[in-house]
Amino acid sequence: MNSEWPIVRLGDLVDSCLGKMLDAKKNKGVNQPYLGNSNVRWGNFHLTDLAEMRFEPKEEARYSLEPGDLVVCEGGEPGRCAIWTGEKGMKIQKALHRIRPKAALNNYYLFYWFLNSAKTGLLEPYFTGTTIKHLTGKAVAALELPLPPLSVQVATVEVLKPLDDRITLLRETNKTLESIAQAIFKSWFMDFDPVRAKMEGRQPEGMDEETAALFPDSFEKSEVGLIPKGWVVGEVKDLGEVICGKTPATRNSEYYGNEIPFVTIPDMHNNLLITTTNRSLSKKGADSQSKKYLRKGSICISCIATPGLVSQITSEAQTNQQINSVVPFAKWGDNFTLFTLRLIGEAVKSAGSGGSVFHNLSKSRFETLTTLLPDTLCAQTFNLTVTPIIEKITINQYQIQSLSDIRDTLLPRLISGQLRLPEAQEKVESALS
Repeated sequence: MNSEWPIVRLGDLVDSCLGKMLDAKKNKGVNQPYLGNSNVRWGNFHLTDLAEMRFEPKEEARYSLEPGDLVVCEGGEPGRCAIWTGEKGMKIQKALHRIRPKAALNNYYLFYWFLNSAKTGLLEPYFTGTTIKHLTGKAVAALELPLPPLSVQVATVEVLKPLDDRITLLRETNKTLESIAQAIFKSWFMDFDPVRAKMEGRQPEGMDEETAALFPDSFEKSEVGLIPKGWVVGEVKDLGEVICGKTPATRNSEYYGNEIPFVTIPDMHNNLLITTTNRSLSKKGADSQSKKYLRKGSICISCIATPGLVSQITSEAQTNQQINSVVPFAKWGDNFTLFTLRLIGEAVKSAGSGGSVFHNLSKSRFETLTTLLPDTLCAQTFNLTVTPIIEKITINQYQIQSLSDIRDTLLPRLISGQLRLPEAQEKVESALS
């Protein structure tokens, strides 16, 4: 049990270092991709469009990752971490710690210790800073944790990791499903494949005659270039009612309860659909902010700090003031509006990365962003076409949440030694069956 396990300093059980300082003037060597804070999520990595910096040969060993290394955020959300399973050689920036456990400590067990410690507040006494928290290298070394025998560590991982493996598989399935829906949207509303086919006298591929008849057979000039004849250039506010969120005063506890989900930007990372969130507003809170109410199917887009994230809510919800939302008009439908806003979100992220005004996207600016508005029957047909895909993604998302809840229930009891491993294994097998 936990009371029998020795308390040890993490620094005695690992080899760790911070990544390289980003300094374009001083850095030398060859440009290589690297991970920053935003690339590290809990248990996984976001590896799209990695930035690059110069690294010299003498820096390879210090700043390169090896499979099995634990990568831990120094700031942002200090302690957030994931185990690197990619190829050897990926670099890290100074916002991250590379932690390489020695023989007495299992790397996945350490990951689960960090996850539990972050959820229970055990890391907070080690943070420095008031407004912006940091977990320094000195603090990492000073972290204290109970150290069960290696066999117990491995057995604990064997209980928890199958849950995360299933979660990873479901996420990968959802990404595949999402890419299928995205490909249909791109073909119809970005590349205009049906229109081009009809111009050439061909039947559009993968489309029945009834659907093909909804598309024009020619283009016309517009302020944004050639667009299908009869379609128009509009603005985001033409898609639906635009609502900017608001955070109720936390001093008034009656505004917080367990009924209406309260969406924040962290809920939106890598999530096409939001099924549940880490914070809630009560019904009374919703009544007091009736103008901020979002129905199921509304689409949220982040507008501050990390602008351009887009997610659809699967239940009624509200958001904080960092998020603009669109409640779609019936004539466009939820799914067409979702993928249209994802296209706009990508443009916002690209512009924001260059330090433009999109770094802070106000409601007035957001609702006037340009978008292409097709024939409404085309939009409605797209909605019907991708609805089965979105429904499958939603089912998988709820299963992900269920498995995550089981893991988070077992985690503190296993880490503390309060739950017998056979009992925990039985619960996991039942959940995965």
